[in-house]
Amino acid sequence: MRSYPTGPAGRAAATLAAALAVAVPLFAGAGPAVADDGRPDRDFTIEDPRITESSGLAASRAHPGVYWTHNDSDDGPYVYAVDSRTGKTLATITMRGVGEPRDVEGISIGPDGDLYVGDIGDNLDGTWDHVWIYRFPEPKTLRDATVTAVQYDVTYADGARNAEALMVHPKTGRVYIASKNEDGGGLYEGPAKLTAGSANVFRRVGEVPWVTDGAFSPDGTRLVLRSYFSAREYAFEDGRLGEDRSVAAPFQRQAESVTYTADGSALMFGSEGARSDVVRVETEGGGGSGGGREQGKPSGSGSAGDEAGGEEGDGQSGGAGLGAAIVVGVAVLWFALRRKRGQG
Repeated sequence: MRSYPTGPAGRAAATLAAALAVAVPLFAGAGPAVADDGRPDRDFTIEDPRITESSGLAASRAHPGVYWTHNDSDDGPYVYAVDSRTGKTLATITMRGVGEPRDVEGISIGPDGDLYVGDIGDNLDGTWDHVWIYRFPEPKTLRDATVTAVQYDVTYADGARNAEALMVHPKTGRVYIASKNEDGGGLYEGPAKLTAGSANVFRRVGEVPWVTDGAFSPDGTRLVLRSYFSAREYAFEDGRLGEDRSVAAPFQRQAESVTYTADGSALMFGSEGARSDVVRVETEGGGGSGGGREQGKPSGSGSAGDEAGGEEGDGQSGGAGLGAAIVVGVAVLWFALRRKRGQG
C-alpha cells in the first residue's frame, strides 16, 4: 500500500505524488503498447481490472514472457500470471494454508523454481512484531488454481520495520529484504534456509536508500533497487553490496516494482494503478538499443527522466524536461519541509 513519511515530509511527498499524477500523462504519451511483432518482454499494460495495486514483479522461469504480480493489500491470497505479449492474465493462483495477507509488497523466484511472496509491508512503521513470506512451486501449467503455500514468520534482529522489497538470490536461494525509510533503509539477509513454525531472523548487512522494490539478476551478480524516482544497480558478491551505478528508470505515477527479464537483458519497471504500465529498460550490454548516459534506456514509449536526446519534434525531450522540472521543484519543497521539521 502507498505510504509516505508522516508530518511535513509526508505532506510534501503526497504533494509530489499528486503533481506527478497530473504531470506524467502530459509527457508520457499514451503509455506502453504491446509490440507489433508479438515478442515477449516488451513494454505492456496490465489489462486485468482486478490488478489495481501491482506492487511486485517476477519474471517466470517456466513460462517465457510471463510475469507474476499481486496487489498489495485488501485483495486476498492471490497471485497473477500476466502475459507481456498481450497484458492479459493467464492464471490466478489462490494460496491456501496461509493467514489473511496484510500488506503484500514483493515477489521473487528462487533457484528451485518456487515463488516467494513477501507480506512484508508495515505502513505503521514498525508496529507489527513479525511479517510473513509465503512460498509455493511455480505452476507448470498456467490456469486458475489453488495451491498450498508454506508460511514463514519473519522478524528483524534490530526491531520491526516497514519494507517493500523481497529478493531471493537465484544461486544460493537466500532471501533478502530491503527496508523502506525516508532517511535510508537497510538490506537484510535471512537465514541460509527458511524454517516454518519458528521465527526467521533477518539481519542488517548493508545500507540502501528509500526502496520500493528490488531484484537480482539471473546470474546473481547484480542487485537492482528502485525508489519512486530513481533506481540503482549494485554489484553483489558473497552476500554483500558492491559498487553501484544509476539506472535510467522511467517516470511512473507510482513506481512500485522492478524485475530483470528471465535472460537478464533488460529490467522491467512497473507501477500501481488500474491498467498500469510495465516499461522495459535495456541493461548494459543487454543487446537492446541502450546508450543512455546512465545504464540502460527505455525500449518503448515509456519516458525516462534522463533521456532527453530525442529527435527535434518527437516530443520526448520537452516531456522529459517538464517531468524533471516538476520532480526537482516539488522535491525542493519536500526537503525544505524536512529541514523545517528538524528545526521545529
